[in-house]
Amino acid sequence: MEEIERREAAARGRIDELRARIAELSASLTEQETVLSRLEITRETMSEILSGGKAVGEPEMVPVPGGSGEPPQAGAEERFSVGSPVGVKLVPQWSPQLEAGVLPAAYQDIVEVLQDAVHPMRAHQLCAVLGLSTDKSRVEGFRSKLKRLVERDWLQEPGPGLFAARGGDPAVSGAPERAGPADGRRRAGVASGPRP
Repeated sequence: MEEIERREAAARGRIDELRARIAELSASLTEQETVLSRLEITRETMSEILSGGKAVGEPEMVPVPGGSGEPPQAGAEERFSVGSPVGVKLVPQWSPQLEAGVLPAAYQDIVEVLQDAVHPMRAHQLCAVLGLSTDKSRVEGFRSKLKRLVERDWLQEPGPGLFAARGGDPAVSGAPERAGPADGRRRAGVASGPRP
């Protein structure tokens, strides 16, 4: 009898081990099925983007607050976080034939603010002027946009971490030189025209 009880206990132990293993394998199977599903969706989305299909919604751009000193509108940060569809270069290489109008709106704002600036500006200063968060992580992400504009000759970096418009070239701003802001007010750290 003891031998039968020992064998029953061993069989029950093995059954419990197998059930635990089945549960573990089921969880692993579910996880892998989820990964496969996500990869299939990603492949379909990439195919739509690369083929020019309109099934993927395009992000809406938020209107830019005017340079009239009005407070930035809610959502100003969203327009700076819009990414590029795969294979599309949002910031073209600068050439004399191009105006800032070819840039995405967020990049246009950066170029225009630096055109109006008296001195080169740092990334955190630009974030403040544009109404964006000045948290360190946000500023670092914004700095990459500035570096991209420098790499493609829309801006210059006269010193480490300082950004300025291309040598006062009016073609960069996409607008003729102005005597000053439309309503006569100045933004903090930003001025138009020659320095007094």
